[in-house]
Amino acid sequence: MHPQYWIVGAMFGGCEDMLPEFLRRGYWYCWDPKFNQAIPATVAELFPKIQVGDRLAVKKMLGQGSSSIEIRALGIVTDIDAGEWRIYVNWLVTDLHREVPIKNFMGSLHGPVELSDWRSNAFHV
Repeated sequence: MHPQYWIVGAMFGGCEDMLPEFLRRGYWYCWDPKFNQAIPATVAELFPKIQVGDRLAVKKMLGQGSSSIEIRALGIVTDIDAGEWRIYVNWLVTDLHREVPIKNFMGSLHGPVELSDWRSNAFHV
């Protein structure tokens, strides 16, 4: 089975940058059950599709009106904790500043991203 490719965010509320914590602790998440908030529909739909071995690219929006996003980190999924909505990641590249077209990747979880020049550019190590 071939890995799937996912675009994920790390900015909570548009202002709190969680990427340093994600890198330090070896995981990614976009929803925390302890806050007793509803699970975003896209997260509830997509999260169960992520599998061990899949690839993650952490993106950051580059400002209102920008036609680009910045790819900040790349990793491989090593484990999934569905109860905590947490994905454990082997972070391969952690200090990227790769600008790519935004497409429609504005939320916190998108994918799987189909094979294309865009995916090749965003995910190449």
